[in-house]
Amino acid sequence: MDPCGFSSEVIQVGVYMGTRDFVDRVDSVDPVDGVILTDPEALQGRKVFVTLSCTFRYGRDDMDVMGIAFRRELYLATRQVYPPLQDREKGIHTKSQARLLRKLGDNAYPFFFEFPDNLPCSVAMQPTPHDVGKQCAVEFEIKAFSAESQDTKVRKRSSVKLMLRKVQFAPESEGVAPSVETTRDFVMSDKPLHVKASLDKEMYYHGECIKVHVGVTNNSSKNIKNIIVSVDQVSNVVLYSNDSYVKSVAIEEFGDSVSAGATLQKTYTLLPLLANNRERRGIALDGKLKHEDTNLASSSIVKEGVLKEVLGIMVSYRVMVKLIVGGMMGSSEVGLEVPFKLMHPKPDAVKESEMEEEMVFQEFKRSYLKGMIDDEDEDGNVSGGDDMAPKEK
Repeated sequence: MDPCGFSSEVIQVGVYMGTRDFVDRVDSVDPVDGVILTDPEALQGRKVFVTLSCTFRYGRDDMDVMGIAFRRELYLATRQVYPPLQDREKGIHTKSQARLLRKLGDNAYPFFFEFPDNLPCSVAMQPTPHDVGKQCAVEFEIKAFSAESQDTKVRKRSSVKLMLRKVQFAPESEGVAPSVETTRDFVMSDKPLHVKASLDKEMYYHGECIKVHVGVTNNSSKNIKNIIVSVDQVSNVVLYSNDSYVKSVAIEEFGDSVSAGATLQKTYTLLPLLANNRERRGIALDGKLKHEDTNLASSSIVKEGVLKEVLGIMVSYRVMVKLIVGGMMGSSEVGLEVPFKLMHPKPDAVKESEMEEEMVFQEFKRSYLKGMIDDEDEDGNVSGGDDMAPKEK
């Protein structure tokens, strides 16, 4: 067996890629490129194909209602990689492909896909610790397989699957810092209550504290008994039912009161984190690669003209400021919604070049090498870690 873990008696197809994260820049998306390594003799006349798919799941694979499965394929593209349909040099589109081909030798063949601009980003709804199977999610996958033709039913032992992520980073241009205010009149009160809430900026990064500036001018005869400030995540599952889920991912009851005729100027600080919401079902998360952690889902940014109805799960965020107003007939609420965006910063050029040097390796059915032969076990298709990733010298 060679140093990369190939055995021609068992393994016929391997996939090498420079990254598994592909950036959606709204007006364009990174192409998907990689290299297939195969043994023509072991193929025994079969061809090698690669597919790129985007699937929206809204239930486990083993569930269906009236024969309808809880999954929908949003996109599927197939390429024949071996025998190659064009000269090898014409199939090279990126520097990482060229490096891999030099490193892997004559039995390596490039593949390349352009992402359509109307596909959603990778998002998953967090299940509870007791849920089993795949839950509601938008998932991207590269699949390489050997077969007589691309329409042949593929045995799992003849294929390899590699999960990808389509991600968005915060745009470089800053939007206007959001600010919202409202005035509320009350019965039996000559003057109104005025409330204003504002943020320092429109865009926040994951793990960054959010400062909420609240101003209250209470000229009414009512007393403000409490002020509650929260960060809400709003997830719209737009593809099949237009369901909307609102979850507070950070909330504080500060106990501040404002008596009739008084004012208040105060800044509240909130920190929305997945770490504080891991047990809660229905929280939207950024797409997750196997054995890797993730975070709260990033805000969705959609290209103008793209139908939102086909985008799977749309995520947005808002700060909610609620004033609990006391009264003779019970309490009432005065609320403000301040929208903002929560995303990752764009990696700097140095980090991006370092990421290009890290090659992700996936070989099909690694469980064979461990003596665990099971055609139905998709978990046998696992990606190699850093110790298996070839690196440029």
